[in-house]
This record gives sequence, C-alpha cells and structure tokens, in this order.
Amino acid sequence: MRIRVVDAFADRAFAGNPAGVCVLEAGDWPDEARMLSVAAEMNHAETAFVRPSERADADWDLRWFTPTKEEVLCGHATLATTHALAADGKVSGKVAFATLSGILTATVADDGITLDFPINRPIEVPAPEGLRAAVSVEPAEVYVTGELRDLLVVVRDEATVRAVVPDYDVMTGIIQRERLRGVIVTAQGSEYDFVSRFFAPGSGIPEDPVTGSAHTSLAPYWAERLGRDELVGYQASARGGVVQVVPSGDRVYLKGQAITVLDGELLV
Repeated sequence: MRIRVVDAFADRAFAGNPAGVCVLEAGDWPDEARMLSVAAEMNHAETAFVRPSERADADWDLRWFTPTKEEVLCGHATLATTHALAADGKVSGKVAFATLSGILTATVADDGITLDFPINRPIEVPAPEGLRAAVSVEPAEVYVTGELRDLLVVVRDEATVRAVVPDYDVMTGIIQRERLRGVIVTAQGSEYDFVSRFFAPGSGIPEDPVTGSAHTSLAPYWAERLGRDELVGYQASARGGVVQVVPSGDRVYLKGQAITVLDGELLV
C-alpha cells in the first residue's frame, strides 16, 4: 500500500494539517480493522483511503479514519487526497467523492483546491456544565453545529483564543455527556476575518492543527456576524493554517493549498 503524508491548508512544508493518503486500486476496501491500524500507525488526525468508484455519480470512493475511529466528514484529508490524485495525474478540474457525508466535490485550480461541503449551521445553546474549566477561558456565546455536533464556543478576542489551555479530562466528559464530536473556540481576528482552534480528545485528536469540517460552521456564523460571504479564517494551532470560506445556501466552499512531504510504501 502506497502512503503519502500531505500537509493540507498549507503553502509550505510542516505547516497546516498533515493527513495520510492511501490511494487504492479498484475493488473491495481493505478490512476495516486494517485501515484503522494503518491510521493508528500514521497517527495523524486523519488518514484517508480512496479507491476508484463504481457509482454513476462519483469518480472516487473516500473514507477517513482518525487513530481511533472512522469519521463521517473531514476537510483537510479530502483536500490532501485531491492534491495526491492531481499530482498523479488521476484527476483535474472537478472530482466527485462518494463518502459517508454524501457526494462531495473538489475543484483543482492553479491557486488551490476548493471543497464543496454541506453547511452545518450553529444553533445557540446554554453552556454545558464545566465548559469554562474545559477551555480555561470565559465563553461569550455557545452553539451546537448541525449534524457534526461540535460545540462552537465564541470568546472575546483573538488573544483569548490563543490563550486556551484545555483540560482534556473535563472536555472529554462534556463531549461524552453531550454526545459531541469536538469543541471549537473562535473569535474575530486581527490579520484574518476570524481565528479558531479545534479540540477532539474523544476521537484521539487532542488539538487538530487545521480542521476543514469545523469551517462548515465557522463560515456561516462569521458571515452573518461580519455581513460578508467571502472570508478568510486562520486556525491558530502550533502549525497554523489558512482556510478561505464562502457559505452559499446549504453548502460551503472551503479553499486551501497542500504540499506532499512524504511518499512511501507499507511493507506489511
């Protein structure tokens, strides 16, 4: 099995979010336990497995695995997969993926890759018990984000987002109790329209460097708040990454760049 590591939402190596990408031949998927073992060995937030599709409405079938579970939606690994397929000359222009989140499309251009994802509109909710202890800062507003069920925590300013020191034990308790995927902390930015961080300790990802799927909620929230549809977000992790977003109806367009940093072969 050929495996690549691709830094997504990055214009240089060792930035953005690394994803494993495994491009498979047509046919049956490998055993699910094997794919999960490969993802655990890679130990990135996500490892993507992609194969040619037999469906009439898709070019490729795509699945995503964290080190501990299969996910229903992942932005950065989709971008990384599209980048790898384009580098191999297997795709150009628009490509359609069959996924657990339905048909997702990506468009390859000289200035980046644009993902067409379902929007996840945030719904305001009371702050769960223990949230302040979990994120170490004072929440201003709290939302749950559509089908993904992330907790979107709006705080006062960019400095507050950067100051978050999570208590992962408390956060994991909230995630399990509220049946959430993860926790997004966000504020209006200075250099960028908004900044964010994303934590998903329940999925084996304490802090995700750049989370495309989280921007399917951040985009509509900040578009309404700022009165503009074309926005640029920065995920303020240690690696950092830039995501251009455009919400449109029940979809959101996420644009970024990627770079391959490792190309190898699984020997077992």
